[in-house]
Amino acid sequence: MSEVAADPVALAQRLAGMRQARAAGQGLTVDHPWLDVDAAYAVQEAGVRLLAAAGERPIGFKLGLTSRAKQVQMGVAEPLYGELTDAMLLDVGEPLIAADHIQPRVEPEIAFLIGAELAGERVGAAQVLAASAAVAPAIDVLDSRYAGYSFTLPDVIADNASAARLALGGVRRGVDGVDLRLVGCVLERNGRLVATAAGAATLGHPAAAVAWLVRALSRRGRGLAAGSVVLSGGLTEALPVAPGDVVVARLGRLGTVELPIR
Repeated sequence: MSEVAADPVALAQRLAGMRQARAAGQGLTVDHPWLDVDAAYAVQEAGVRLLAAAGERPIGFKLGLTSRAKQVQMGVAEPLYGELTDAMLLDVGEPLIAADHIQPRVEPEIAFLIGAELAGERVGAAQVLAASAAVAPAIDVLDSRYAGYSFTLPDVIADNASAARLALGGVRRGVDGVDLRLVGCVLERNGRLVATAAGAATLGHPAAAVAWLVRALSRRGRGLAAGSVVLSGGLTEALPVAPGDVVVARLGRLGTVELPIR
């Protein structure tokens, strides 16, 4: 057993302290080069327990590294995940307060609202679609505890996949009759086009990304509960934001979500 596997709470507390101080530091692997993926998820889970002890309620998960290009860039063969809590959820129209974060960035995503429990090592995209109550446009707000977003794969996993906030569009749609691979995404900042993409940017199909999450959770003895929110992965590169910005993600038939930055 590695040192961190024996005591993941210490590193989780270190990351929590950086978040509370709004001060970025170096990756955990600089001091702990033996930190591997399994140990990093143990640190992440310890960090979520700290949030729960402070009164936050887990509501779902977010995926990262769901594009093949990002996986090649990081030298990995699969995505990663982090957990979401109710304190991260912004209300419709609620602004993101930049000063509450270290170095916020945003990504447009397709959010799944899970209607039935999903668990097991053989779950595929078809089961995810069948279990989904609805999908919605979303903006995932990232905030790394590492200076300049410089980290290894275990670092970002331990840091809860850089989870900070999320904004969901006010419109919910059923998955029937919508090919999520072909849903177009237009990302704008202050009225100017920043990036475009399609749903296929996440592992070829957003539901395939959620299926990967279910299988990954199964390996840790967990599952995806009914009522969970799942952000299926960034459709574009993460966009830095600052006070005064207004970010709009338009996801075709799924609708639009707007996030003002204060």
